[in-house]
Amino acid sequence: MTLAEIIFILTGTCAVLVFGGKLVCLFMMLVPKLFCPLPESFFTTLGKWAVVTGGSDGIGRAYAEELSKLGMSVIVISRNQEKLDRAARKIELTTGQEIKVIAADFTKDDIYGHIQENIKGLDIGILVNNVGILPSQIPCKLLETSDLEERIHDVINCNVKAMVKMCRIVLPGMQQRGRGVILNVSSGIAKIPCPIYSLYAASKVFVERFSQGIQAEYKSKGIIIQTVAPFGVSTSMTGHQKPDMVTFTPEEFARSSLKYLKAGDQTYGSVTHTILGGIVQSIPTWVLQSEAFQHHFREYVKERVGLDRR
Repeated sequence: MTLAEIIFILTGTCAVLVFGGKLVCLFMMLVPKLFCPLPESFFTTLGKWAVVTGGSDGIGRAYAEELSKLGMSVIVISRNQEKLDRAARKIELTTGQEIKVIAADFTKDDIYGHIQENIKGLDIGILVNNVGILPSQIPCKLLETSDLEERIHDVINCNVKAMVKMCRIVLPGMQQRGRGVILNVSSGIAKIPCPIYSLYAASKVFVERFSQGIQAEYKSKGIIIQTVAPFGVSTSMTGHQKPDMVTFTPEEFARSSLKYLKAGDQTYGSVTHTILGGIVQSIPTWVLQSEAFQHHFREYVKERVGLDRR
């Protein structure tokens, strides 16, 4: 057998293994009850309480409500007291579970002592690090961002520091009890170079790498740490885009993503977004980084969020 034949066979074998791995992942997404089943009592055996950041609206509120329906009491943390109280009342009426609220602005630096004091001693089984912000609703180049210095500070505090600090507060108790789940909400655009969303995408790459690292560190302690990376979800942050086959309502996405808690340290949270992720990652980098792509992507977002003024 010649060297060329050996190289050809090895290349073909690697291609088959890669393609086969992707097929297995897709099958796991299609039939989560078969490949990564969760017992009915799974969530309540983790602990009495779930903590959800950014939980007064959007994906966070949907997670809070879904976890409450699954039998957990929930602590919702967000900055707007009025919206917190309104969300808590609705969830309590819908599910009958106990809901606590903590008002805290994650763009600030001095909030974590207050949060820690309010959750100290509670049996926390799940932490959902959902809070996050965009530098601007319509994507733009870094230096075109309004109030750039302030936005840099806010994005790093809200998208990066908040996750690390909340893990720091909650993880010791989970380690002591030998059980727990931490869901860190990332974004599908963290999978690719993303000009005109550079600051936001980079913050979400940090979420993924940090989550993978601490999952490796604490998996043996009985703790699941998973990154959830959605694409389109209709929330205020995305301009309440009209739901369709690729854009979910927050409730649909939260319900779907919780089925994949045992599917590995990263998930897109749904079959549709898994397929979309594969398509997006197959686009050549030079296309994603071209001026033409940036222009068309910006116009697409403007149209989707209803801000096209033409």
